[in-house]
Amino acid sequence: MALEVGIVGPSGSGKTSLFTALTKAGGGEYGKTNVGMAPIADERLGRLAAVVKARKVTPATVRVQDVPGSAQFGALRQVDALLVVLRGFGVDATPDDDLETFKLELLVADRDHVEKRLERVSKQAKSGDPRLRAEADELERILAHVDAGGVLADYGGELPGELEPLTTKPLIAIVNGPGGIDLQLEAELAELSDEEAAEFRGGGSSALEDVAARLASALDLITFFTAGEQETRAWTLRRGQTALDAAGTIHTDIARGFIRCEVVDWRDLVELGSHAEVARQGKQRLEGKTYVVADGDVLNVRFNV
Repeated sequence: MALEVGIVGPSGSGKTSLFTALTKAGGGEYGKTNVGMAPIADERLGRLAAVVKARKVTPATVRVQDVPGSAQFGALRQVDALLVVLRGFGVDATPDDDLETFKLELLVADRDHVEKRLERVSKQAKSGDPRLRAEADELERILAHVDAGGVLADYGGELPGELEPLTTKPLIAIVNGPGGIDLQLEAELAELSDEEAAEFRGGGSSALEDVAARLASALDLITFFTAGEQETRAWTLRRGQTALDAAGTIHTDIARGFIRCEVVDWRDLVELGSHAEVARQGKQRLEGKTYVVADGDVLNVRFNV
């Protein structure tokens, strides 16, 4: 399942421009919930594709939601991270103040969410179900913690999985304007080909690459690759996940029938020029389900369903 990111922030800050720039979706609709896939640039992918003469090259992607207004925070409880867009243009721009205000809105939304769930679970617990009674007791402690000025991120106990709090998610602030990113310009450049956009920038990189790097750091992501003539593709995993997790990311059937995993460092494949030469020089390893995938691994999963 693709990682998911929610774009949030004050009205008019440039959220939809960021969505358009990230997804190259041809323009998100202002005031509506927009959903799209954002490719993650990685220069290693093209080099691998050239070596294996791939007919198709597919970057890793992140699913992006652009949600209008704070009234729909509930739609973002299942995302992995939040990109908050702050207005940095105009003489009255106060992005730092806007960020603090927005964080307060998240706190209030989480507090209300805990209270509503407590009301619902307390009614259900009257059936005598000990699991529901235990959750209701935990929710009462959580609510008291928040009302005392605490935040869910520093709650000492275990948060019920169903809460999916907003304030515990990685929050990446993006200033739209001087000193930050010109999101309107990036949205316009997204409508051009990669070559035309690069020419406009004078060969420089997109400001959005910094956003992707910050997102990868916040989520502790690594990238692994599958490299073949038919398709060469990049995929993301959380650091510390295994070869079995990687197999499941590619396809659930591959994980179900996992036998072993052939592992090559991307640099070895590029330098030696082929999978056959990498294997001949003893630079290919066979790993099992529990192997912890490293950033830059090229994987070939053997499976049988």
